[in-house]
Amino acid sequence: MPNLHGSLLCLSFLLLCIWGRPIMAIPIPIPIPIGVVLDLNSSIGSISNSCIWMAYQDFYERHSHYKTRLSLQTRDSGQNVVTAASIAQELLNKKVHAIIGPQTSEQAWFIIELGSKTKVPVISYTATSPSLSPTRKPYFIRTARDDSSQVEAIAAIVKAYGWREIVPIYEDTEYGNALNPYLNDAFVKIGTRVPYRCVIGPRSGGIEISKELENLKGMATKVFLVHMSTELGCKLFLAAKKAGMMTVGYAWMVTEGLSAEEDPMVVKCMDSMQGVLGVRPSLNHSNRLDNFNKRWKGLSAISGKGNDDSNVLNVTIFGLWAYDTVWALAKAVEKVGQENTLSQRKNISTLLKTILATKFNGLSGNFHLVKGQLEPSTLEVFNVVDQAERSIGNWMPERGLSNLKQPIWPGNTTEPPAKLRIGIPVTNSNDEFKKVLNFSFEVFFEAVKVLPFSLHYELFPFEKHGKSAWTYDELLMQIKKKASFLFLSFSHRYDVVVGDVTIVADRSMYVDFTMPFLESGVAMLVLAKHDERQNIWIFLKPFSWDLWLTTGAAFIFTGFIVWFIEHRSNSEFRGTPKNQLGMVLWFSFSTLVFAQRERIVNNWSRFILIIWFFLVLIITQSYTASLASILTVQKLQPEFVDAEEIKRNNYFVGYHQRSFVRELLIEKLGFNESKLKGYDGPKAFQEALSLGSNNGGVAAIFDEIVFINIFLMKYGCKKYQMAFPQNSPLVPYLSRAIINVIENKTTFDGIKKKYFSNDVISEDVSTSMAFGSPNLTLKSFGGLFIITLFSSLLPLTVHLFKFIHSKWTVQNFQRSLSKMITELAKHFKEECSLHPPPNSPETEEGSLDSDGTRDQSIIQNEEDLR
Repeated sequence: MPNLHGSLLCLSFLLLCIWGRPIMAIPIPIPIPIGVVLDLNSSIGSISNSCIWMAYQDFYERHSHYKTRLSLQTRDSGQNVVTAASIAQELLNKKVHAIIGPQTSEQAWFIIELGSKTKVPVISYTATSPSLSPTRKPYFIRTARDDSSQVEAIAAIVKAYGWREIVPIYEDTEYGNALNPYLNDAFVKIGTRVPYRCVIGPRSGGIEISKELENLKGMATKVFLVHMSTELGCKLFLAAKKAGMMTVGYAWMVTEGLSAEEDPMVVKCMDSMQGVLGVRPSLNHSNRLDNFNKRWKGLSAISGKGNDDSNVLNVTIFGLWAYDTVWALAKAVEKVGQENTLSQRKNISTLLKTILATKFNGLSGNFHLVKGQLEPSTLEVFNVVDQAERSIGNWMPERGLSNLKQPIWPGNTTEPPAKLRIGIPVTNSNDEFKKVLNFSFEVFFEAVKVLPFSLHYELFPFEKHGKSAWTYDELLMQIKKKASFLFLSFSHRYDVVVGDVTIVADRSMYVDFTMPFLESGVAMLVLAKHDERQNIWIFLKPFSWDLWLTTGAAFIFTGFIVWFIEHRSNSEFRGTPKNQLGMVLWFSFSTLVFAQRERIVNNWSRFILIIWFFLVLIITQSYTASLASILTVQKLQPEFVDAEEIKRNNYFVGYHQRSFVRELLIEKLGFNESKLKGYDGPKAFQEALSLGSNNGGVAAIFDEIVFINIFLMKYGCKKYQMAFPQNSPLVPYLSRAIINVIENKTTFDGIKKKYFSNDVISEDVSTSMAFGSPNLTLKSFGGLFIITLFSSLLPLTVHLFKFIHSKWTVQNFQRSLSKMITELAKHFKEECSLHPPPNSPETEEGSLDSDGTRDQSIIQNEEDLR
């Protein structure tokens, strides 16, 4: 036996030498402890756990030569935040090198904090809340895209269908609340308004959800965006279907979380989600993914017996991200294990950097982490039809929406829901006033054509039994109001009102108006008087009676002043009383045509006449111009000048029915309500004016300028707009569209010509027809008459003072007042021969004595006069 044993040893040595291959022991892989925290009782947790172990098996079958092996330590958090945090602390105490999970964003908050303190990477593929930022928490890695990556795609869909208002419905959790700021910013950029936000508690039951839906049902906005977990989302859509909100006229969108690609439990409530639109990650189909799906279906069929998830045939996106996460972690562990000893905790930071730098083509697509999370990629737009999610388009960050197909909306219709409900006024008349309403409609239709988005709308007449039953104010009150008004019940509530609606201050308190496209204002319509050019007394029309009387008095007064100053020194102003009176009248009125021939010898008289000639020149020129205007331009003078005259005479007045003019007459102009009569149409206006106030008609009609113009176009010879809810996002868009229509002269003038022909009366023309130029009054020349008065009184006072002073003696103080006045009158009658008449042989130097000297009495009189 010893020889045999020795022989075998020698043979073995010889064989070893011949083959030249050393016999070595197989190396044992280094186990690297990795914690896994999942909610194993949830569908996502169950699928993720299966995908993790499939990834583990596939990776090490392909890389069996690797020196490291992940040692997965799976724990169930039981859908509890505290339990998840406790499990994570337990795993950290066991010196795990990384933690995969947790499953929800709430659980992730606590575990990320624990990982940051212990410098252990926390890798999650399901915590998609944007508030969990890898840039702020360096030991947090998200091997998925956060929820904010879908916001731009959602906004693009909203813009594509022209929805200007949307109501978000989300759960009151970290997952639900974190997306709101991103949605708000995206909606602001596209001009979509968020009038209301519906927040639902995560544990709300059917009753609480139904109450919230009833509030939403009463609102005008019919477009909703749902962002919540699968369980709560299914409750919401079941309640919405019962409430009749999954029918025609409603639009629903969901975020990625309510896609069957992320949670297969959505399939159970798809019957209540018919017509819903949503977004989900787009997968690049490959042979590898197809083979994986086949294996998954086989395993699901085997393990699904007796399981509620037996209807799950396709793996979800979370399962694929879980699969790729294991591959990325296994690659990074192997790479670090070859360079360092991972058993030492100080080298875990190197593992973190290696994971972030790992790149490969995974089942879900290109695995490339940017700033600690998967880079955004293509999203798919889906439409829930029957029991499946039908792809109808794609969205890419660099290209936006593409290949968008026609969806099936709630109510199994292809008509776009959430159309703009437009209320339009209904007029009972079929006359010319209806042209204004039709004109407003056509401007609106043209404005819609130039909008930067498609606007779907539906017209609803504001009527009762085919007739207009309410006023324009009541029509505007229906914008965004509940279906009741006072004691009346309405079947429609409107988003917009289009028609001949006038901007009034009171209305702007509860609605917004677009830019006006016709001029507005209120005018008074009265009967015109006959042509005054046929009046024989028309020559008196240029001046008012007070001006005629004042002018005549000024002529006589000026003549008297000149006579008084010139009487004693100028023989032309002397004579019998009859001759002197004639001289005064002749002289004053002859100045009207500058025909006076009398010589003026006193400087004070000359001063008075200079001012008087200036006044006469202005008066005559003004009279000539005014009379020429009256005789050459036809003026239709109104029977009444203003509303005050009508109120003083207690006449009846008319107004356009259903317009704001009635309130204006009562509240602003102070008319008695009993004196107001409403009419509808130009024919009724004409009949009422023809009858007159005393015969069952009216003295005047008050209406908006555009309707007055139409009336005058037919029987005699601008601002209308659409109204919106306050802060409506459509107002600036339609205002700009109206500007574009107005600036397009061909289009806008064509519309005006179609409804108003070429005879639309401008405001200036209508004003001139209704109100002629008033005659000149005393107020027009008051300043000139005051100047003339003072210019005449001053010389009179000075002359009178000098006269009294020259004739006053001591004996006058001893006489009575009457005798003194009589004495002064006798002296005033005395002739002063200082200025003889022109035909007198005496010259201006006065009479001479025989010695050639002037008479001293004349010299003395001249000094007295000076």
